[in-house]
Amino acid sequence: MIKINEKQDRIKKLENLKKLGIDPYPAKCQRQYRIIEIIDNFSKFEKQKNNFFIVGRLRSIRQHGNLAFANLDDGSEEIQIAISKKKIGADNYKIFIKNIDVGDFIQIKGSVFITHKGEKSILVSKFKILSKAILPLPDKWSGFKNKEEQLRKRYLDILMNPKTKEIFKKKAIFWKTIREFLTEQNFLEVETPVLETATGGADAKPFITHHNALDMDVYLRISGGELWQKRLMIAGYEKTFEIGRIFRNEGMDSEHLQDYTQMEFYWAYADYQDGMKLVEKMYKNIAKKTFHTLKFKINNFDIDLGKKWEIYDYLKIVKKETGIDVSKTNIEEIEAKLKELKVKYDKKGFNMNRAIDNLWKYCRKKIKGPGFLIGLPLEVSPLAKKNINNPKITQRFQPIIAGSELGNGYSELNDPLDQARRFKQQAKLREAGDEEAQMNDEEFVIALEYGMPPSCGFGFSERLFSFFMDKSVRECQIFPLMKPK
Repeated sequence: MIKINEKQDRIKKLENLKKLGIDPYPAKCQRQYRIIEIIDNFSKFEKQKNNFFIVGRLRSIRQHGNLAFANLDDGSEEIQIAISKKKIGADNYKIFIKNIDVGDFIQIKGSVFITHKGEKSILVSKFKILSKAILPLPDKWSGFKNKEEQLRKRYLDILMNPKTKEIFKKKAIFWKTIREFLTEQNFLEVETPVLETATGGADAKPFITHHNALDMDVYLRISGGELWQKRLMIAGYEKTFEIGRIFRNEGMDSEHLQDYTQMEFYWAYADYQDGMKLVEKMYKNIAKKTFHTLKFKINNFDIDLGKKWEIYDYLKIVKKETGIDVSKTNIEEIEAKLKELKVKYDKKGFNMNRAIDNLWKYCRKKIKGPGFLIGLPLEVSPLAKKNINNPKITQRFQPIIAGSELGNGYSELNDPLDQARRFKQQAKLREAGDEEAQMNDEEFVIALEYGMPPSCGFGFSERLFSFFMDKSVRECQIFPLMKPK
């Protein structure tokens, strides 16, 4: 909690600066170098003995009579500066001591020197206030009182905590690496609609909004343009991908949020087995370039992406862990087993699809990985091709790492008649109350009727990054949605 008198004291200093004819928030400043450039080339600056301009935020101030030391941070690095009454003059020194605080942004002109303790420093010959901070920064050592406050004031968390700042530098590299990898594989980056008249590409509850110009309700997309990118396969593109924001009006936990970034690619003339090879290669590339390792500690699992990736059979794992054969079961048997296993689930719109999915979610937590889950049932894979040898399962794959699916792909269904039947089945489930069932997109079926080549599609979200960081996905969002106080 900020003490009222601390804020009032700073406002008084602000007014003092104005009375002295000093603008506490000027638009223009002078900056010749970043602090990191000064530190990395210190000997060169020592030889030149020239004055130069740098800027930054004051992180500490220590006064010793007619001499004050402070630490200046411009985001690239932090350096000690020395303000001498003799050097800048008595009046300017008084202004600094009486009216400048930790947290203020300033511009300084000065030259480098090394203190008797051997610390690289800058002797200030002139300073200028750039922005007066009205609130004091949090205590460097005590930090935030709770996680909610830390997330709500993320800007302060980043400012005060180098580890937090590093998360989002890594996240930028994460997405950059993915974009570069796919581009090198000759995938074309595309942008598809965020507002849709019918959502598709996932089993999820969408957000609904109203489009005033067209006077109709629309949905925020729940996938990375799956049905749109498939249209691009129909249009003649061989490889496309999109990195964009996804919205799902569902529950929130350590692995799930309502809005997040996702990547999806589509690859003509390829199947799910081709997809698995490319995805394994891509995940290893992401790990190496973002984290410089293939070994991770995730959810108490020791994960080595460099090991042979296993193949996990959906039906066999569920049978082994629960005793239920998903291909021959019924909803009553699964519900009884879920109750026995003490698995909590949403009973609204509960059906066979949701029953099977909840049973699997119980089983997956024990799988270390890395590997690929295959043989997923037709009921939970409405957009995937059927397995050639067993029509009850599909040509679908999911990377499994540390007890969770970290991606989803399949040989795309390109039979328009089969797709129409599956959409109608999904529509019936929606009518029965399953808000996550897919919508009947008749326009997409018409597009399929013009012919789509055999294709592999795959997508993953920023949850992959949070797993590599071994943190909740919320902690790995720079500004997660917060409920107003």
